[in-house]
Amino acid sequence: MKIAALQTVSAASVAANLEAAATLLAEAARAGAELAVLPEYFCLMGHKDTDKLAVRENFGAGAVQDFLAQQAKALGLWIVGGTMPLAAGDAAHVRNTSLAYSPQGECVARYDKIHLFQFDNGREQYDESRVIEAGHQPQSFVLPSRDGHAWKVGLTVCYDLRFPELYRALAADLLLVPSAFTYVTGEAHWELLLRARAVENLAYVCAPAQGGKHETGRRTWGHSMVVDPWGVVLAQREEEGPGVVLAEITAERMVQVRRQLPALAHRVL
Repeated sequence: MKIAALQTVSAASVAANLEAAATLLAEAARAGAELAVLPEYFCLMGHKDTDKLAVRENFGAGAVQDFLAQQAKALGLWIVGGTMPLAAGDAAHVRNTSLAYSPQGECVARYDKIHLFQFDNGREQYDESRVIEAGHQPQSFVLPSRDGHAWKVGLTVCYDLRFPELYRALAADLLLVPSAFTYVTGEAHWELLLRARAVENLAYVCAPAQGGKHETGRRTWGHSMVVDPWGVVLAQREEEGPGVVLAEITAERMVQVRRQLPALAHRVL
C-alpha cells in the first residue's frame, strides 16, 4: 500500500490552509497513494492559542469536516485530517482532534489528543492545556487496502510520541503521528522517537509534520517521514516547506520482521 505523509506550513487563515491541503491531497492521489495523512493543526496555526476557539466545530458538522469528507470521496482516498479543533466540555477549551475518512467520505474514527504539550526553555513557552481539553481513549481503525490486507491503523498526535505505553495499547500495524514539533524539540528528538516507536512495536510509522517558518513567527521542524518496522526511514522530506512524502508499505515486510524478532510475543508486563 502506498501512503503519503503531507507536510504543510499552515497559516492563520483556515481557507488558505484548506486550499494548500487540497493541493497536497491531489498530488498524493495522482501518485497512487491509498492513504494520505495531514499534520497537526493543518487547518490553523493561529497567532495565539485562543484563535482555535473561533474556528472550532461540533463533531459531525462544519467546514473543515466537510472539506475532509469531500476530498476523500472526490479523490478516492483514505484521509486522516491531522488535527482540527472540535468543541469541548466548556467554552474556553477545544479538543485537538484527528479524524479519519474512508474513500466514501465517511468519518470512520475520531481521536482526541491525550497528552498535552508543555515546554519552557526560557525563550519559547508552550502550554496546550490552557486551551485544549485532553482526550482519554486510544483509537484505531481498520483500513482494507487494495491488495487485500486489512491494516490496523493507530491514531496518535505529536506529543503523544513521548509516551510509549499509548503505542503498546494500540497494538497497530501502522501508527500515525501527525505533528507540529517545535524546531528545538524536533531537531533533538523527532527522528529518534519515531524510529523507537516503530522498532519497539514492530510497526510502520507515518509522521506528517508542520515544517517551516510560519507567518506567526513560529518555526516548526518538519522532516515528515515514514519508518518501517525495523526502524528504517523509508522516505523523508529533508527541506522545509510543503510537500508530499510517499512510501510503499507491505504486510509481508511487517510479518517478516515480527517473525524473525518475536518481541511482541515475549512481553511480560
